[in-house]
Amino acid sequence: MVKIVLITAAVAFVIALIITKLEIPFLRKKAGQNIREEGLKSHYSKAGTPSMGGISIIIGTCVAAFAAAFCLRTAWGYPIAGTLIILLVFVGFGFVGFLDDYLKVIKKQNEGFKVKPKFACQMVIAIAFGVIFRLLSDQGSLVYIPGVDTYVDFGILYVPFIVFAVLAMTNAVNLTDGLDGLAAGVTTLVSIAFVAGGIIFSSMETGLAADTQSGILFFGALCGGCLGFLVFNKNPAKVFMGDTGSLALGGGIAAAAIVMKLELLLLIIGLLYVIEALSVVMQVSYFKLTHGKRIFKMAPIHHHFEMCGMKETQVVPMFWAFTALCCIVGLIILV
Repeated sequence: MVKIVLITAAVAFVIALIITKLEIPFLRKKAGQNIREEGLKSHYSKAGTPSMGGISIIIGTCVAAFAAAFCLRTAWGYPIAGTLIILLVFVGFGFVGFLDDYLKVIKKQNEGFKVKPKFACQMVIAIAFGVIFRLLSDQGSLVYIPGVDTYVDFGILYVPFIVFAVLAMTNAVNLTDGLDGLAAGVTTLVSIAFVAGGIIFSSMETGLAADTQSGILFFGALCGGCLGFLVFNKNPAKVFMGDTGSLALGGGIAAAAIVMKLELLLLIIGLLYVIEALSVVMQVSYFKLTHGKRIFKMAPIHHHFEMCGMKETQVVPMFWAFTALCCIVGLIILV
């Protein structure tokens, strides 16, 4: 399985790398990034940097993951349904992000895809995934508890739980995408950890080998896709992934973790995503309660560190290191 994952990651890497390189000149003409006036002054120099580059991650990941699953099905009768479900959610959220980016950076509509219809589309995808997966899963409404090595039956709360998990993670990753290479780098590390976690989990005689392998293939491909994009997204970024990429990443990560029955492990391995989202929730809530006071100098929290005097090239590696530590802790708990 390890060799297959490595090949899958390599294919996704090459595809994403090539497409990103080819799309930059086109996006530079059509999809230059607008920088908010209330944002950090140090980011003003990024105005005009092409956005919507997440298209390359989506294509690279989908082609590699589907090809790997199809080959395994042809050779050994590997069930492909799990991989298809993950990729559909991945592409679905990517499309919602694409609509938002298209309206913002190409049509120059500042509001982009309005909040209510945008969230409604996300909700539809999340609910559809939750219902379909609940019907297809042999494990029903069981949720695995890492560290305790047991399952808890969520019953009628299972689908709402899935919907919440998908929506929360999707928007958490979207908030994380604010610095050069941050979201792509963090997601690369998270993907590697889930590949390792999936291999460990599938060896624990859980009866979930097929579903776990679907997630392993996806995370292997996602790792390669993010690395291929990161070549051009590292500081100074030549292209941004936009909502096209960040929403796709969040939706795909959540769907794959759920299919693998490792959704709760995502809270540990993907803790940075959670912290980024919580920093925004805390900031907004405190601002409203105190009529103008702030907990952080700016949210999401990566901007707080910049406001404290750290350079972007210091914040990103620090967050990568924190994620790597979370990945190690998560895998130790799983074992």
